[in-house]
This record gives sequence, C-alpha cells and structure tokens, in this order.
Amino acid sequence: MQQSIKRILIMNNQNIAGKVVVITGASSGLGEATARLLSSEGATVVLAARRTERINALAEEIKGKGGQALAVSTDVTNRAQVKELVDKAVATYGRVDVMLNNAGLMPLAPLDQLKTDEWDQMIDVNLKGVLNGIAAALPHMQAQKSGHFINVSSVYGHKLGPDATVYCATKFAVRALSEGLRQEVKPYNIRTTVISPGAVATELLEHISDEKIQAETKGFVDQIAVPADTFARMVAFAINEPANVDVNEILFRPTAQPV
Repeated sequence: MQQSIKRILIMNNQNIAGKVVVITGASSGLGEATARLLSSEGATVVLAARRTERINALAEEIKGKGGQALAVSTDVTNRAQVKELVDKAVATYGRVDVMLNNAGLMPLAPLDQLKTDEWDQMIDVNLKGVLNGIAAALPHMQAQKSGHFINVSSVYGHKLGPDATVYCATKFAVRALSEGLRQEVKPYNIRTTVISPGAVATELLEHISDEKIQAETKGFVDQIAVPADTFARMVAFAINEPANVDVNEILFRPTAQPV
C-alpha cells in the first residue's frame, strides 16, 4: 500500500521534476519548507537569503539526500545581487523555470509611531524585492519562451489589519503587480501565481519591534497557525499544473482563522 501511494505521489508531481526553481527568503520558514518539498519531488533549487550559513546548510542537507541545490548569498533589496543570483542559476543549470519571490518582513506598528525606517524596509523588501526578482528572471524567461513567477502576498493583501497599514499596502501592491505581470507576459508563455497565506508558523513575527503588538500577535497566531509546509504544498500545486494551466491566485488560511 505504501509503495502504491508513493507511485501516485510521484505521478502527481511529474511536472515539478527537473525544474530549476530560484527561491528568495530560503533561510527559514516558507522558503526553507518549499525548498525541501520541491527538492524531494525532483526540482533543482537555488537558495537565496542574506543568512549565508543557513542556506549553505540547507543546500548541503538537500544534496546529502541526492537532490540538487545551490546557495547564493543575496539581499533582495540589492538589484545587482538579485541579477547575479538568477544569472548564476542560469549559468549553472542552463535555465530558470520558476522564480519564487518569497522574502518578506512584517514589522507591525500603528502609523502614529512614525517608524519610517520600518516603512522603508517593508517597501524595499516586500515590494522592491519582488520587482528585483522579476527584473532578474524575466529576460531569461522571455528568451526561453517559458517560466513561472510565484509572488508572495498575504491575507493582509486582501484586507486591512490592526497596526498593519504599511505591511498591507505592500502586500496589496504585490497582488496588483502580479496581475499586471500576468497580463504582460502572455506572449512568452510565462505563468504567474500570487499566493496569499494566512497565519503560518514562521519567524515573520520576530520582525515586530513593538513588544506589546508582538506578544498579542504571537498569542493569536500560535493558537491557530499551520506549518510552513502548508505553503510549500500550495507552491507545488501551482508549479505542477500542466504548462497550459496558469494558477493565478491562491488564498489560504488555517481553518480556525476567522479573518
């Protein structure tokens, strides 16, 4: 029975095997879980993050299990570094099939605290980081006449939450950007997916500098959060669909999450 189930899973994920997937924010949480899952299904993963030691360790773990992985130290706010990341993926593996723009920050605070440095951080990472990923990968995908952008928004890209005005603004913008990208890349057979997670157990809440808001948010999230591999399965689903199917948007929450 177990062997039959394993054969079914392999058949169901046959469109993942052999693809070259670049993942930003791969040092923890959503990116790390996605790298592990896609690698287990036969994808080659290119891991990007600022925490070099973590992505190096993850790459070695994946290679130790027979997978293919490359770690590239990358700050997504640096356009040149993101271009180097994608160019290195193409130079090493010959192509880039999926660009997962996953890196993100969520330092929640009310506007009247005037944490303008945190506003700049969120705009630079959550929005400009996605733009940098698109700028780096799009020319390669246009030349290939194929590819897939997966951009990460949030439930907060669909609704406003308390103390999350700037974060929500960046995630609304990612959805708008993804839809505009989808419309523009049709001549090149490129697919575009935006994924909006609800409460997921990651390190994202560590970015909240206001101790009271952090404690309250953690108290809520810890009760209902789903594991990071939930997101990874959403990514795998979108990638695994046949080339003529474009899964444009996925919004998911824990069943217990009311808003």
